[in-house]
Amino acid sequence: MAFSRRITTVVLVLLFALTLLSSAEASLFDTIRQKLSAFTTPAVEVATAAPESVVQKPKHEGKRVAIIGAGSAGSSSAYYLRRFLANSTVDKLPLDITVYEKHSYVGGRSTTVNAYDDPTVPIELGASIFVAVNYNLVNAANELGLTVSSASAKRPRIEEESDILGVFDGKELLFTYPEGKWWSLAKLIYRYGPMAPYRTKKLTEETVGKFLQMYKPPHFPFTSLSEAVEAIGLLPATGTTGQQFLEQNGIVGDFAQELIQASTRVNYGQNLGLIHGLETMVCMAAEGAMSVDGGNWRIFRGMVDASNVELRLQTSVTSLSKDEDGQWVVSSKADGGAATSEVYDSVIIAGPLQFSNIAINAELDKTPDVIPFVTLHVTLFSSPLRLDPVFFGLKAGQPVPQAILTTLNETERSDPAIVRGEGKHAVGNSGFFSVSTLRSVVRPLPDGSEGGKIEYVYKVFSPERFSDEKIGELLGVKVVDKSATITWMHRHVWKSYPYEYPRVTFEESKLAEGLWYTGGIEAFISTMETSSLMGMNVAQLMVNEWAEEKQKEEEAKHIAEEQKKLAKQLMVAQTESDQEKITAIGDEL
Repeated sequence: MAFSRRITTVVLVLLFALTLLSSAEASLFDTIRQKLSAFTTPAVEVATAAPESVVQKPKHEGKRVAIIGAGSAGSSSAYYLRRFLANSTVDKLPLDITVYEKHSYVGGRSTTVNAYDDPTVPIELGASIFVAVNYNLVNAANELGLTVSSASAKRPRIEEESDILGVFDGKELLFTYPEGKWWSLAKLIYRYGPMAPYRTKKLTEETVGKFLQMYKPPHFPFTSLSEAVEAIGLLPATGTTGQQFLEQNGIVGDFAQELIQASTRVNYGQNLGLIHGLETMVCMAAEGAMSVDGGNWRIFRGMVDASNVELRLQTSVTSLSKDEDGQWVVSSKADGGAATSEVYDSVIIAGPLQFSNIAINAELDKTPDVIPFVTLHVTLFSSPLRLDPVFFGLKAGQPVPQAILTTLNETERSDPAIVRGEGKHAVGNSGFFSVSTLRSVVRPLPDGSEGGKIEYVYKVFSPERFSDEKIGELLGVKVVDKSATITWMHRHVWKSYPYEYPRVTFEESKLAEGLWYTGGIEAFISTMETSSLMGMNVAQLMVNEWAEEKQKEEEAKHIAEEQKKLAKQLMVAQTESDQEKITAIGDEL
């Protein structure tokens, strides 16, 4: 009995001691319990305790990207996504790219038409040339093994004595430029003086030099186009009209009104009183002009082919929405096919959103502005007849320059409605922006044998439909027998480029999480090269984000592993401490 009472007493004392111990050390045991819980919890769930470390993993392996548009921007996005990914810290990340293109071809506004339906006579319908400082296009053409020829080498020498360029004001040729002649520069200086051409050259070099900073750090890649433009010092050029920008830099008079304005009209269908200063200077950066044999679109087709993408031609994207996991649902419809929907991690809208007809059923951080675009009528035609010298104010029999650009006459230059006009209100008395003799062709006889007549292929840019009657005026005839005057014709209407109004802010590259946009660069500079630059920029930003995701995942994993180690150490330490306390109590009893 005494022994049993002693045992009972010891047990009661131990229970009392443990009760006191549990009360005094409650927080310690809670900590151990939490650490033990962390020790058996997956790393991703542990990371939820620290929001900045949370990483949402995709439901599938790697990344799926949809690119809407296979023009310069879309093709470049795919091309540089592959390249930048391969040279990043996430180079092993699986990447699937799907390119949606509503047309039947790759190239966007860079495309060719076969004269006479003959593939050996391709004619550029859109962007005809690029220049030496267009790094992306030049490098891609070389990398893809394409044959590139200088514009001067491709230019037809139909008549040895004809000038290459003429400026026409609707009444007379104000200036002609005999390229390659020893006295070409002397003729230029004689008419315009030495300072205007010199200052224009220096200003062009300075402006282009600033722009080229956008290709390299610290400006590339740029998350904000507006901030990048400000940082490289181009806001004075984009924030003023071409006329104002030239005047601020001492370039005035006939050189600006004739040669520079003729260039802005042929390139963008806009006069100096409307177009901003930067795009004005872009028009003058024509050194090293070149093109790809067979068509410049071959650069973009090559980019797509080299990017291992799934290309869906004649497939229009109809809507974008987000699913419950925050991924993008791309709904599309192929010509003659059924509507389909697929899920992607990221989407690139590679073209002006306003022309895409895409319904975006998701909240955007920024909705791009609607920007007016030039409606440009391109008329290609062939004829056995030459351009009529009398129409251009020359004497009968005189050779007509192979490229004729137009400008405003003196009366029109003083009319603000024309100087700052758009479309037909800007073109003036000439009625067209340019006419060019592209090439001469010896057409075979109907039976396919040689000995056919020489014909000439022409291209006209105009703000309105260029009628058969107007073509007849260019050729110096009334179009009575059309088949004898116009042997082949192709008309096309473009929304070719935006009206480049002066502005100091531009669209963002990222419209929402996982939704990217390249069209914002159009109002800054609208060229094949700059669209490619924006595609390249978006590609780098995306790869950077993926690399950051990986880094956060690794940091979260590291934190979780450290938490496990700490929990185990605390558990062992506390267990040893508790054992020591219990042993000490037992000894006392």
